[in-house]
Amino acid sequence: MKLVRQTLGSLGRTFIGYLVHISRLVALTKKALFWTFVAPWKGRGGIRWKSTIHQMVLIGFNSIPIVATICFFVGLIMAMQAAYQLERFGASIYVADLVGVAMTRELGPLLTAIIIAGRSGSAIAAEIGTMKVNEEIDALQTMGLNPVRFLVVPRLLALLIVLPCLTIIANLVGILGGFFLAIFNLNISFIRYFHQTADALVMKDLITGLIKTIFFAMIIAQVGAYQGFIVEGGAEGVGKSTTASVVASIFLIIVADLIMTMIFYSTL
Repeated sequence: MKLVRQTLGSLGRTFIGYLVHISRLVALTKKALFWTFVAPWKGRGGIRWKSTIHQMVLIGFNSIPIVATICFFVGLIMAMQAAYQLERFGASIYVADLVGVAMTRELGPLLTAIIIAGRSGSAIAAEIGTMKVNEEIDALQTMGLNPVRFLVVPRLLALLIVLPCLTIIANLVGILGGFFLAIFNLNISFIRYFHQTADALVMKDLITGLIKTIFFAMIIAQVGAYQGFIVEGGAEGVGKSTTASVVASIFLIIVADLIMTMIFYSTL
């Protein structure tokens, strides 16, 4: 009986802890959205564009090689798997349909978000966490500067701008991976593959993928910033928060992707 009480007590404390984290994350998100989209119009503080552009270079431009390389290989692998099945029915040309639709609807936005969560979400948590440990955030508040406006808004705005751009690059490079396999392994001409991909894709595929990136960007920025703000325990705490930010971001990205896919494409 005592063991049951201890187990239930532990589960209850863990559940309440998660609820506390969620409520604080929602509160931080509200503040970030206010300082990004409302406060500048009310004259309560403009956007720090110089810092935002700096973050766009770090998060967006510097991520292009890794995003492009991974999405190219994923497109290539997906085409190999599809060709293996479709060749039996003489329908190899439909590799173009599968790769094009899968990349634009799902894999392009999802892979890009996961890569950026691992690369830049962790960096956001580490940067803000290090500032917290060194009491630089307390110094900002002492000087009358709002930490959310000063630290979170440039990173959130940069992610909202660069993540859709990176996703478009991921889509194109992924389709290019399938194109390479079709040209050199399936003997499908460039013109035929191009027309087949164009016929398979509709504007809804691209638009829904880009809508997903808006929510993914907010998840990465807010989870990274939140984990930075709650760092405790010096360098060890920074490491734990960095790891937690990556795990939580990827989990929330997949949950958000599931919800949006149900909204856009569910046939239930």
